[in-house]
Amino acid sequence: MGSSSWNSLRPEARNKLEQRDYSRPPLAERVQSEGVAAGELVRLASDDPLRDEIWIRGLEIFPINAYRQRHRGTFAELTRDTEGILAQIGLRPRQWSTASMLAGTAKGFHIHPAYIPEGRDPEEWLKHLYGAQHASTLERPYDREQWDVMYLLNGVAEFVFVDERAGLPRRVMRLYVEGYAHPSADNVALVIPPGVAHAIRVESSYDIYMVYGTTTVFDPTNEGRIASQIELPLLPKEWEQHLRM
Repeated sequence: MGSSSWNSLRPEARNKLEQRDYSRPPLAERVQSEGVAAGELVRLASDDPLRDEIWIRGLEIFPINAYRQRHRGTFAELTRDTEGILAQIGLRPRQWSTASMLAGTAKGFHIHPAYIPEGRDPEEWLKHLYGAQHASTLERPYDREQWDVMYLLNGVAEFVFVDERAGLPRRVMRLYVEGYAHPSADNVALVIPPGVAHAIRVESSYDIYMVYGTTTVFDPTNEGRIASQIELPLLPKEWEQHLRM
């Protein structure tokens, strides 16, 4: 940095100076790099050309309407059987579960396989369901593959999605979600298709709790992991050396 205003510093320090870039990149760039707030994605209109450019096909992000009750807490509805995104796409979870994540922890990428009908080419079938001309959601084999519906009760977490489905664009989406205990535009639920790898990192300084539903009951053979080493607790170097003695 050559500005004379820094002449009060030693040359060694002056040569190490860096300038932070405070400009805001376009949404299409931020959603793949630094991440965006969930509410910013929810505001994109369904017919916005940018949505078709950046969106992972089949992924749904919809707001949760949370209401703060003075002196009591909060109340929120996730969905109703006859209205909203889940009703529109015909998705009804068969199993509901809860999970907690400790502050400062992360879940590595995990992924569920898509069901491919016998005799169909995987790329052709997935393009048929999610390509430029999307097939009806009635054709989705929800009962044969695991879709996740996930939302946070409290705290803030970063979700990272990577589309790994054969024949579809490999897109990356990073977004920040806030639990509905603090009502905001970033209170959303997420619908995650099979074949989309997903990871979660706690952003708040306290533990978080989430609720999630799945279209199939849990089956460990339908869960694959990619780059999930972050979940392994590291022992101090001295402990590792002692264990190897």
